[in-house]
Amino acid sequence: MSASATDFDLSTDERDALELIRDRGGIHQSDFWKELDVSSRKGSRLVESLQQAGLIERESVVYNGHTTYYLEPAPQDLNFSLLMAGDILTPFIGEENVDPQSDALSQWLMNLAYEEYEQ
Repeated sequence: MSASATDFDLSTDERDALELIRDRGGIHQSDFWKELDVSSRKGSRLVESLQQAGLIERESVVYNGHTTYYLEPAPQDLNFSLLMAGDILTPFIGEENVDPQSDALSQWLMNLAYEEYEQ
């Protein structure tokens, strides 16, 4: 599960619920509470809490002949600053094997250290 600052304020049940929705990429609310093995009432409360926190979105749909809601993770802003050292993007995005002796890694780490030193 990916974590945001808001995720740390969640109860265990809310974290489990959010993880289910994120892992599936979306789920019908009628299946959601069954998957979590909670009552429909508790499932609705979890959904309401996550929706109010801005962590999920809910859309009314017809599913198996019944009106329910489709739950999806809310879009999140990506923080690419964790991949940056100054104006240099980490040289290892998409690479499986990283050579710890490479010049690219050394330069990137030196820029990262220099940026930290200036703060």
